[in-house]
Amino acid sequence: MSETTRVEMDSMGEVRLPGDALYGAQTQRAIENFPISGLRPWRAFIWSMAMIKRAAAEVHRELALIDEARAEAIATASQEIIDGKWNDQFVVDPFQAGAGTSHNMNTNEVIANRATQIMGGELGEYRVHPNDHVNLAQSTNDTIPTAIRLGCLWRLEELIGVVEGLTQALGDKALEFNDIVKSGRTHLQDAVPIRLGQEFGAYSRAVERDTDRIQRAAEGLRRLGIGGTATGTGLNAHPEYHSRMVGRLEELTGFRLFESDDLFESMQSMADMADFSAALRTLAITLTRIANDFRLLSSGPASGLDEIRLPAVQPGSSIMPGKVNPVVAEMLNMAMFHVMGCDTTVALASQAGQLELNVMMPVIAHNLFEMMQVVIGSVRVFTESCVQGVRANQIKAESWLMKNVIVVTALNPLIGYAAGAILAKEAVEQDESIRQVAIRKAAAGELHHANQDRKVTQEEVESALSDLRRLTDGGIFG
Repeated sequence: MSETTRVEMDSMGEVRLPGDALYGAQTQRAIENFPISGLRPWRAFIWSMAMIKRAAAEVHRELALIDEARAEAIATASQEIIDGKWNDQFVVDPFQAGAGTSHNMNTNEVIANRATQIMGGELGEYRVHPNDHVNLAQSTNDTIPTAIRLGCLWRLEELIGVVEGLTQALGDKALEFNDIVKSGRTHLQDAVPIRLGQEFGAYSRAVERDTDRIQRAAEGLRRLGIGGTATGTGLNAHPEYHSRMVGRLEELTGFRLFESDDLFESMQSMADMADFSAALRTLAITLTRIANDFRLLSSGPASGLDEIRLPAVQPGSSIMPGKVNPVVAEMLNMAMFHVMGCDTTVALASQAGQLELNVMMPVIAHNLFEMMQVVIGSVRVFTESCVQGVRANQIKAESWLMKNVIVVTALNPLIGYAAGAILAKEAVEQDESIRQVAIRKAAAGELHHANQDRKVTQEEVESALSDLRRLTDGGIFG
């Protein structure tokens, strides 16, 4: 930023700001008033606000409410921002004045000054005025909620693509691991057999269902309230402005968009944003569970389950040589905790509106855009650096299964639950497998059929326990 300064006036008086800044007096006041976090607006927020300003200039030109030269200059300046040219000029902390007036004015001033330059003027001259021209027929109160919706939709395809990539990677592993039979576990205790592929298939399906939830929630974001101006009445906006704006934004963005059937509700309520946030939270819950399972299944290797091996991406200890940790799964856990925290903020802020406006919109916007960024980045890394490189340790998985006394469940149709429990207890006490104990007792004539007046044979025991993979397909044996 230039060492020179210039002075601008707003309704409260003079303001001194950097001489080469495209923003103006109200933005400078926000910089001085809110030195809170050091954070800047997410690119999605910058992009979506500029998109609204371009559409508004073009609609007003069609309605003969703004002259051709100013409309063209505003549209050109807005498109430069859309293309990412002036990101460094958006400087207002996310923790700012309620509703987002500071962010709106930051956008208005940057576009007004850049449009003034395009028309041959100097910074601060405002041949194009931030309020009278760039913000024509608009209010913070309808532009900010519209921008939040558009900003989320802007990255929706990218988000869905990344999550679908994880679904595919997990599904590929489900096929790869389909023939590996292992111990199921419930309550973290031994349970009946399951195939490793079945575990991974369930992970894949869970993520797929979360993708559907996100897409359903995103539909509510397509309903725009632009044109409500200050309170939803549309004061100072042309009667055709709302419908024309939705149509023009649809053309410019390529998104499916809809007119609001109630502009008052669209400005008062942040329920659509909270719904979308909640869908991301649900995905975060699923991914946390999967990451935890990866860490557990790969634990050890010598003293843990060690049924899968995760890719080694970096040394795991500064003191223990050779230690390798499940760092990518750990990263995903932390990322998803953060996403869940952002959702809590969105939920609290969404219920904090009063009457005709929710003044907490800036923090809703920041957290929604941050959630999307964190999900996209963390899921992509988890997929590419962890899931795609997972290897099964079939020998270890099958060795645990051989020690699992709960396979006695397969004998339930033959000997009944109570006799099975006795066998399991004896197997644990004698440190033997269920097969060993059951065959020995059958040979001694000590196993009786649960529903028939006869003894169970060794052959029947062998038949029930010989193919443990068959137990993973369901049905009744014996």
